Amino acid sequence: MANIYYEKDVDRSQILNRKVAVLGYGSQGHAHALNLKESGVDVRVGLREGSSSVAKAQAAGLDVKSIAGACAEADVVMMLMPDTEMAAIYEEHVAPNLGDGDALFFAHGFNIRFDLIKPAANLDVCMVAPKGPGHLVRRTYSEGGGVPCLIAVEQDAGGSAKELALAYADAIGGARAGVIETTFTEETETDLFGEQAVLCGGTTRLVQAGFETLIEAGYQPEVAYFECLHELKLIVDLMYEEGIAGMRYSVSDTAEWGDLSCGPKVIDDRVKATMKTLLTDIQDGTFAANWVAESRSGRDRFLALEQAGHDHPIEVVGRELRAMMPWISAGKQSVAETSGGQGMA
Repeated sequence: MANIYYEKDVDRSQILNRKVAVLGYGSQGHAHALNLKESGVDVRVGLREGSSSVAKAQAAGLDVKSIAGACAEADVVMMLMPDTEMAAIYEEHVAPNLGDGDALFFAHGFNIRFDLIKPAANLDVCMVAPKGPGHLVRRTYSEGGGVPCLIAVEQDAGGSAKELALAYADAIGGARAGVIETTFTEETETDLFGEQAVLCGGTTRLVQAGFETLIEAGYQPEVAYFECLHELKLIVDLMYEEGIAGMRYSVSDTAEWGDLSCGPKVIDDRVKATMKTLLTDIQDGTFAANWVAESRSGRDRFLALEQAGHDHPIEVVGRELRAMMPWISAGKQSVAETSGGQGMA
C-alpha cells in the first residue's frame, strides 16, 4: 500500500524557513508561485529575459528575477519549464548557482529518470507532482481545497529531503487532498503511459474514431459530436466521483449492458498489447529519445500532427456548437492562457 500523507503529517517550517525560486510561469508555474506566496513562503519567479510572462507575474504581485538571479538567491529551486528545454537551462543558469544544502525540485521526473539532468551529489533532489493541471491546482487552493500530489526523493544530501518535499506539497495545497509517496521512475513511467494510452492519446483517438464511424454511416456531424465528445464529460464526472461501478449504477440499464458487453470488443487484447508496447518504449527510453530528438530538430512532425488534429471535422463542428453554449467556458482560462504544460511562455 502507498504511503499517503495529510496536513497533520507535515512540518510546515521546513518550507517556511527556506527561500524558493519557481522557474517558469506557465500552467504549473503560476499555480505553484501564487499558492506558495499565499501560504507565507518566501518565493520568487525566475524567467528568461524577454519572457511575456514577466508582466503577468509582476501584476500578480510576485517578485520576478532572471533565472540565474532567482537560483542564486534561493535555496529551493523548482523546475517548471518544458521537459525538452530543461536540461539546457539547468546547465547554463541553474547548476552554477546551486551549492551545499540547496534543494532541486521537479514536478515531473522526466529529466532525472532519463539522465538528461545529473545533479551534483551535494543537492537534495525531490519531486512534487500535482495530479492535475495548473489552473486546477490554483483554483482548488483558492477555494480551500487542493489537488493530490505525488512526492519522491532521488537524493537526500541534507537528511530531511522528504520532510521538505512534504512541506512544499502542503504549501501548494496538496496535503489537503493527500500526498502519495512514489519514486521518480514510477511517476515518470506511469505518467507518460497514462498520457499516451488513456488520458490523452487513447481518449482523443477513441472519440475521433467514434465520430468518424457515425459520419461515415451518414449521421449528422452535430449529433455525432454530442454522442461521442460532448457527453463524455458526463461519464467521466461520474467515474471521477464514484468510480466505474458508480458510473454504471447511475446510467441506464441499456447503457450499462452496452458498456459491459461491447466495451471489451472495442478495447480488446490487441489494444492492450499495443499499450504494453508503449510502456516498453517508455521504460527503455525509446519514447524519451524520440521526443527529445523531435524537439531538437524543429518539431516538424509534432506540428504537422497537431495541425491535422486541429483541422479534424470534429473540431470544426465542435467550435460551432460550443459557440452556442458560452456557459461551458464561462470563468475558465483560455487555451492560450494555459497551454504549454509547465512552460515558461
